[in-house]
Amino acid sequence: MVCPLMMPRICAKCFLIAVLVCLRSNALSAQPESPAASPVLSAQKSDDAIAVTVGGKPFTTYRFANGQKYPYFFPVCGPRSDRSLTTESSEPWPHHHSLFFGCDKVNKWNFWQDANERGQIVSRGPVLLESGPARVRIEDTCDWRPPAPHSPVFTERREITISAPSDSLRFIDFKITLLANEDVKIEKTNHSLFAVRMARHLGADRTGTMVNAEGLKGEKATFGKKSAWMDYYGDNGAGIEGIAIFDHPSNPWFPCEWFTRDYGFISPTPMNWLDEKGFQMKRGETLTLRYRVVVHAGDPAQARLAQLFKQWETAR
Repeated sequence: MVCPLMMPRICAKCFLIAVLVCLRSNALSAQPESPAASPVLSAQKSDDAIAVTVGGKPFTTYRFANGQKYPYFFPVCGPRSDRSLTTESSEPWPHHHSLFFGCDKVNKWNFWQDANERGQIVSRGPVLLESGPARVRIEDTCDWRPPAPHSPVFTERREITISAPSDSLRFIDFKITLLANEDVKIEKTNHSLFAVRMARHLGADRTGTMVNAEGLKGEKATFGKKSAWMDYYGDNGAGIEGIAIFDHPSNPWFPCEWFTRDYGFISPTPMNWLDEKGFQMKRGETLTLRYRVVVHAGDPAQARLAQLFKQWETAR
């Protein structure tokens, strides 16, 4: 044992300074690390498309050429792989274009599939309101045109906001308002409203998994079931990635029944469960629908989809 009398003498002032330095160092090390900055977004508009990048890499493109059946987003790339999670056209049912909105059997017209002569949703030309760095905002007015000489059944306004809160998350928020230009009746149809068509390798009949907010998986368990959200995910070449659709509580059918397919299709669509009266709107009435698309890395638990939905529904 060392005798205290033989230990080096330290003055009181030096001792106090040493203690304060030690306490400050411990306090700093106990503080949480500051969150990483969100990736920078950018958007570039051309004659028939708006291309969006996140962190300098392609994320998605809004396509609105007049010859299309309807405007849609393709690709929709995963945050890790930079590879599209969706398909622009694939068997079966090649009329599914990635991430889109439309409807069949609207006053007998078809704004979902078949030739454009049966009905077409035509953009008047979107406006790029913000092109980064924190978000991209797009507004688009579209006419739901039957063949001439019929006038548009609906005038549709789309408000789209794209953001990237982290390296592993991308949000595409939609506010869609339909104005009825005449009395409208939509008959029972499975071809209706908001939808996403996954890349074929991510189908639940291949390598992917489809699950709803209640944890039910696959077409058999989820078809026709009401749920606040659904997710489709799988290995996209650089680990697990997925796309979830959130159905907002302000939507009139919330929580909506879902039309699901194991080959890679999900859609919150009440129109498949209508009775003979269908869904009707009077001329001049409007219908507003909100959706959030979450493009994520990891499975639903790792992406914290349940928490993200709660945050979204209370913030709007």
